Amino acid sequence: MSRRSGGLVGVWAEVQRQQQRQWEAEARERREGERQVRAQERRLARDHRAYRQAEARRATDELDAQVDCLQGLLATGCRAPSFGAATLMRSEDVEPFSPGPLAVPVPMPDPRLYQAQGGWTAGRRAQAQAEAHARYELDRQTAQAAEAQRQRQLAALRRQYDHWAESLLAEVRAHNAGVAEAAAGVRRRDPDAVVEYFSAALYASAAWPEGFPRQVSAAYDPAARQLVLDWELPNYGVVPATKSVRYLVNADEDKEVPRPVTQRRALYRDVLAQSVLLVLHDLFAADEHGVLDSVALNGFVDEHDPATGRQAQIFLATVMAPRATFVELRLAQVEAVSCLADGLRGQLAARPDQLTAVRPARRPHDVGNHVVTHGGDGEEPDLYAMDPLVFEALVADLFRAMGMQAVTTRRSNDGGVDVDALDPTPIRGGKIVVQVKRYRNTVPPTAVRDLYGTVQHRGANKGVLVTTSGFGPGSHTFANGKPLELLAGGELVDLLHRHGLRGRLGDTAAPAPAAPDPRPEPEQYNVLGMSWTGRVALDVCALVCSGNRVLGDDYFVFFNNERTPDGSVRAQDATPPDKAALRVAFDDLPPAADRLALVAAVDPVANPDADLSGFTDARIRLLDPSMAELGTLEVSDGRSGETALVLGSFRRRASGDWDFVLGGKGYTGGLEQLLPDYGIAVE
Repeated sequence: MSRRSGGLVGVWAEVQRQQQRQWEAEARERREGERQVRAQERRLARDHRAYRQAEARRATDELDAQVDCLQGLLATGCRAPSFGAATLMRSEDVEPFSPGPLAVPVPMPDPRLYQAQGGWTAGRRAQAQAEAHARYELDRQTAQAAEAQRQRQLAALRRQYDHWAESLLAEVRAHNAGVAEAAAGVRRRDPDAVVEYFSAALYASAAWPEGFPRQVSAAYDPAARQLVLDWELPNYGVVPATKSVRYLVNADEDKEVPRPVTQRRALYRDVLAQSVLLVLHDLFAADEHGVLDSVALNGFVDEHDPATGRQAQIFLATVMAPRATFVELRLAQVEAVSCLADGLRGQLAARPDQLTAVRPARRPHDVGNHVVTHGGDGEEPDLYAMDPLVFEALVADLFRAMGMQAVTTRRSNDGGVDVDALDPTPIRGGKIVVQVKRYRNTVPPTAVRDLYGTVQHRGANKGVLVTTSGFGPGSHTFANGKPLELLAGGELVDLLHRHGLRGRLGDTAAPAPAAPDPRPEPEQYNVLGMSWTGRVALDVCALVCSGNRVLGDDYFVFFNNERTPDGSVRAQDATPPDKAALRVAFDDLPPAADRLALVAAVDPVANPDADLSGFTDARIRLLDPSMAELGTLEVSDGRSGETALVLGSFRRRASGDWDFVLGGKGYTGGLEQLLPDYGIAVE
């Protein structure tokens, strides 16, 4: 017969079971805690990986965005608004006077609110009324004092505002007058005004990415209607060396994937070409006064010269872009490198990442012989004052420093050669004849032609003409495509310093005289004298056309282009009763021309608010060279609201004769609205 133990054994067993249960519970809690810790660690690891991976993707996206910006530099820039003098004008709108709380008068106390309170007897009521009246008088005097103080403060604030507004308006009007004066200077083709205007256009452009340089040195040649400038280009570091960023989970670190060298070089070269084209686009788009026939642009980087180790301007691109050629380009569709090298006949360094330089065709120093001296500390020898033999020896030293063999020739029987040089470079090297001209005035084109004859006579590979002055457009035109190099004073000084030699061009340089126009004037011509009643000031213009399209921008004769290239149409001073006059040699008009359109437009400078309602009783007198009248042509009157009018056109008939067809079409938008009808793009 069994029995249940109720002694110490049962107590011990129960205690043991409770301890076991406690241990198991603690073990479960411990395991749960460890599980939660591991889960938290896994979450943290996942979050950390996700964060690091997201950061790597963000860094890669930024790199891709930089590359996209570089690849679309030209297209983005072409979509940006064009610069014009109007963008520099400041509004005369002044913030209205706003006195704030001072505009509100201080409220006066209402006597109806000051009634006697209490008092059952006549004496007490009289005392209460006196107390109420005293309170009213005190509050009224306080309010009147506050109102007087408000009016004094308001008057002082008004005087302060009036002084500020007058000062601001005076500043704005002085600024706008300066802009108008600068614009007038541009229209007159004043070199300083032209350089200032187009420099402002480049600096104001919003097309350049942040960090791109904007250093410019410019000069304007009014005879050639050419802007010559050096523009700083971005260096090789503008193209990211890293293509993407990857997060390595096992190593818990980022790895930068390098961009292939060939891809980076190609993109950098493309960026340079886009930059050059964008500068040209900004300049021609800003030319609202038509003062640029061409732009000579040299792009440089400010880097250590690999040959000397010195900081220097190294030219990686150069182009001389005629306006007529450039405006025909569709920049949004071009391949930049091909457009620059083939479309515009420019030069772009084959390996710009290695700073392989190109030779600029024309530098700002060459225009007007204005030279920026490098390091001119007074110890540099003045090339103008240097002995001719010493100067020739210095040029020979320069060629030797450039890695060539060079000797000066004897003074007699040198055949027009001052230095004989030999370039040992295979393929492009060979014999070089050098002529040295220590001039202050522009070297004439005859010297360039003489050098070319010497090159042919002596069987040389190349001829180099070195001068302390500069060359005119005729010299550059003749040298183009021939084995000739023209080294002007500014570039000579730059080369001397880059190769460890010394030299400067005096303290200041006198401007070179404008080259004479070699084109002869037509002998047979007629004068078209224009007259009208009214005081409105007009610009009378002529367009030499084939059909309804002008032959080219050069064949639009107006205030900024006073003659066609062949001289067949030109503006001339009018003699009374005429107010405007054109000289036309009908027999010398280009064979492609079958129409000469005459238009008139309100002068926006002389009469900015006028229209053609004052253009009445208009007529054209046909005169011979002696100013004898041959006939009169009646033209349409102007109408209110119109600012430009087609007067009519001379048309060539099959017989070769010209007859006049009356016009009459008016435009409310001036020449800017009229010119597109004749194929002239106005930006």
